[in-house]
Order: sequence, then C-alpha cells, then structure tokens
Amino acid sequence: MPKPTPPHRARTATALLAGALLLIAAPTTTQPAVAAVAAPSAVQVNQLGYLPDGPKRATAVSASTTALPWQLRDASGRTAASGTTTPGGADAASGDSTHLVDFSSYRGTGTGYTLTVDGRISHPFDIRAALYDGLRADAMSFFYQQRSGTPIEARLAGAAYARPAGHLGVAPNQGDTSVPCQPGVCDYAQDVRGGWYDAGDQGKYVVNGGIATWQLVNSFERAKRTGHAAALGDSTLRVPERGNKVPDVLDEARWELEFLMRMQIPEGKPLAGMAFHKIHDAAWTGLPTRPEQDSQPRELHPPSTAATLNLAATAAQCARVYAPYDAAFAARCLASARRAWTAATAHPDLLAPDSDGTGGGAYGDTRVGDEFYWAAAELYTTTKESQYRDAVTSSPFHTADDVFTPGGFAWPDTAALGRITLATVPNALPATDLTRVRTSVVSAADGYLTTMSRQGYAVPVPADGYVWGSNSQVANNASVIAVAYELTRQPRYRTGALEALDYLLGRNTLGQSYITGYGDHATLNQHHRFWAHQYDPSLPNPPAGSIAGGPNAALQDPVAQEKLRGCSPAKCYIDDIGSYSTNEVAINWNAPLAWLTTFAAER
Repeated sequence: MPKPTPPHRARTATALLAGALLLIAAPTTTQPAVAAVAAPSAVQVNQLGYLPDGPKRATAVSASTTALPWQLRDASGRTAASGTTTPGGADAASGDSTHLVDFSSYRGTGTGYTLTVDGRISHPFDIRAALYDGLRADAMSFFYQQRSGTPIEARLAGAAYARPAGHLGVAPNQGDTSVPCQPGVCDYAQDVRGGWYDAGDQGKYVVNGGIATWQLVNSFERAKRTGHAAALGDSTLRVPERGNKVPDVLDEARWELEFLMRMQIPEGKPLAGMAFHKIHDAAWTGLPTRPEQDSQPRELHPPSTAATLNLAATAAQCARVYAPYDAAFAARCLASARRAWTAATAHPDLLAPDSDGTGGGAYGDTRVGDEFYWAAAELYTTTKESQYRDAVTSSPFHTADDVFTPGGFAWPDTAALGRITLATVPNALPATDLTRVRTSVVSAADGYLTTMSRQGYAVPVPADGYVWGSNSQVANNASVIAVAYELTRQPRYRTGALEALDYLLGRNTLGQSYITGYGDHATLNQHHRFWAHQYDPSLPNPPAGSIAGGPNAALQDPVAQEKLRGCSPAKCYIDDIGSYSTNEVAINWNAPLAWLTTFAAER
C-alpha cells in the first residue's frame, strides 16, 4: 500500500487508496478487531524490558496532581526498589495525565519484573544485558522474508513462513524476469527480479528500497567504526548466504542492491543510466494473495530523478562498504553509481507524480535537491573526487539548518542521510566544515531530547508528528540521537535512543507494543498479503520483529475512519489487517528498527 509523505512536510502526497477495501477479498474468518483504548489509570512500561546499565523509566496514568508511591517487584513478588512518581501533567499527544516513574538506579537483573503505581500493575518485563539480541535478529529477518524471486526456507524462517519464490515468471506469476513498461514509457522488457517486496503489497519501489538499504548498510558501517561489527558478521543472521565470509547484514542488503541496479536503464536505450521509479502489479492485488499466486501483469513505471539518485547514493555507499568483502561487486556498484549520477544531472527534472497510484504506491517526489545532496555526499565520501565535493559544498542543503526536521527524515526527505555520512565517515572536508556538519547532528539530537522531555511518554516526535508511518519517524529520530552518542560519547544520547525503543515496545498511551512477538500486548494483525491470518486462518500472522506503522491522526483508511473517529493523535491506531494507514508493515519502517536495535544490543 502507498505510504503518503508525512503531512508535516511540504511534499504531501495526495494519492491515497480510494475505495481500497474493495480490493480486499472478503475474509473467510475474522478475528475481532478492537481498537486499543488507553485505561484511565495505567502503568505503561517497555514490555520487553530494560538494560541493566540503561534508563529504566515508565509512565503512570493518573489524575493525581501529587506524587504517587511505586514499587518494583521481581518475579517472586519481592519489592526490589521503591520510590515516588514525578507528576508530569497533561500529555498533549494523548490527552493523558501522566506521572514519570524512574527506577534507573536499580541495577539488578532477572525476568518477570512488574511495576506497581498506586495499586495499578504493569505488564511484566525483564532486566538483562542481552535484552535486544533476539529483536535485532528478528528485525533483520523481516527483510529475508520480504525477498522476492527466491524461496523462503522453513529452516530459516520457520515452517509457517516458508513459501515458493514469488514473481519469477512461473505461472500464475507474469514477472519479474521480463517486465514491460507501461504504455508509452519504453518499448522493451527488463529483468528486474529480486529485491524486497516493499510493504503489505508486492510492489518494489526504488525510493523506498534506497533508504531501507542505506539504513541496513549504515548500521553495519557504524557498528564497524565503533568496534561492534562482529554482531552483524557472517553466520549471525538467518539468511541463506550464511558461511560465505561476508557479514550477513551485507548479504541481505545486497539482495536489494542487485535489484536496484537492475532497475537502471541499460546503455543504448533512451535515458540510459536513469532508474525506473517502481515496478508493481497493473492493478491492486487482492488481500490475501501469496506472492507466488499473484497473477497480475507487472509493469515498469517511468524513470525518475529521485529514483536515479537513490541508486547513485546506495550504490556509492555499497562501493566503499563492500570493498573488503567483494571487490568486484563493489566496483560494479561504483560504476552504477557514477552512471546514475551522470544521468540524473543530465535529467534533473524527471519528477515522479503523486497521481501514479494505480496498483501500487505513487511515491511522488517533486523536490529532488535533497537526493542530489545525499548522492553527492555518498559519492564524495567513497571517491574523494572534486566533482562530487563541489556538488556537496554548493548544495543549499549542505548549510541548511532544517535538514533534521522535528518529524524526522524519510524516503522523500533524504538530505539528513548525506549529513550523517559526512559527519561520521572519514572524508576530506575542511576541518571547519566538518565541525559544523557534526555539530548539526548533535544539535538535532538535542532538539529531539527536548521534545522527549516535554512529553509524558518520551517520544522523539512532536504532538503533530503522528502521521502515516509515525513509528518509523520515532526510530529515525532515535537513530540521529544515537549518532550523536557516537560523536560525543555523552550518555544522555544513548539514554534518549533507548527510551525511544521503550515507546515502541509499550511505554505509550495504548500500552501497545508495536512490534510483533515482543511484549504481552503486541500487535498481531498487521496489514500484509501473505501474513494475513486474520483473513485466512491457513496463513500466518506476521513474524516476530515486524513493526507496525503506528498511530496516524489523519485516519487514512476506512477501518481507522470507522473505529478511531475523534481519537487523540497518539491513540489513532488499531491492530486490524484492514487498517493499512496505521497497521501496515514496510521495509523503510523495519530498517530503522533494525538499525536502532543493533545499536541497543551493543555492550
């Protein structure tokens, strides 16, 4: 399904799924879909738990204006710590009257802890050093299970999630090994097999694949810089390439990189070097539909400058990160990146419209200066060549104060990615320039910490930031905070990044863990065409480690409009497969989750 540009940006996408539920097959069996409702008095915690050396904070909901007693109890019921809350008043995003519970000074470990505030008891949670190891692996496994063009193996994904390869031209599939363009776009077919299915649909989009790939590769690049690369090394993840002497996270990202390069127009064709914007079914596929059972014709959509620059950026990043492991692949990436950059500079105004939303998300993008800056930053960092340095330093985004927005970067706003690369990867920028770039990252992190401090649930997005995919914006902003920790080693930044995970795992107004398989009250019925148990009991629920889009105050699907009318922004979420605007999954949402849990798991 399409994910519109968050409305707090200038580039609001207007093409939604008009009448989308008409495209969804009637369910054979329906599990009750109940909108999560915040209790008038509750204790909201990270339902997975807390790190022994990390922050340990919870939010109690109470109308009391005076401090309340709290007790931390272990699994046997023994009081391990106690204290009083700090009243916080009304939380703007939820409307709740909140109190802060801070038990960070407790350094014990164990399982089955609960927090009691004024007689109310939280969900149970653990305190242990290995808390995030499983979630890191599961968040990464999401990408393997979204792979197109290869069988998903039971030994890696589990029997319930095993399936034949989708979209290899085996009946009833009609692609993706020889996909024609939409009429009038080109007169040939292209092999665009592989890559990741974008979200709950089976489309593949270069601009969404670009940011997701960058974040996976960046998670490894950052871990390698900080001495933690072994956790993402060979045979650490559930991927078929285990044992090939290449870090598993790079094996996973390569599956998408190969697809991105297949989307590049070959030499000798009109607009050679440009990248097709997307490939998906000619009409919206019904839900549920297993990938290998999709009979829709597939189409290539017109090339775009934004897609081409996404290719240039990710392929340039590939060239430097993969070089120690596969020099030939790294060289191929760099050649593709150079071709893409040259093509994009020759065709800077091939803009993807919001209107191209039949059969797949539009992913319209009519301002591409940010993509030019990102691509130039990656190419310069990799090559140190003057042409790319000049493109970086002459870009208005290089000195702009608003590269890091309150709502966070996303697929249509990628300048922050270039800024992060320049701030963290060795390059030849002048010392004063480099200092300014690094300072901008730290200043952005300070802004997010200030936002968190003013809220009852410590969320690094403002009260008007609950948009389509808000959970990814939380994780993206948390990753900026984590980068500030790398740059400064000041503990408050690690604390802030970890507290953002608390929100995603249940310390929120709904007491809802938005990550499948993690927490007593975890999302279950995310919008997906194969992981669709709510509609077909023979199909599975989403696998553990999949993150839901999260609260969306715009209510952009019929289920949300019916069930959530009048909700406070942070409460505009329902765990229903039909609510694609609050409960879909997507590669560009799981990518920051994987990045953030990789950071959190380091010790």
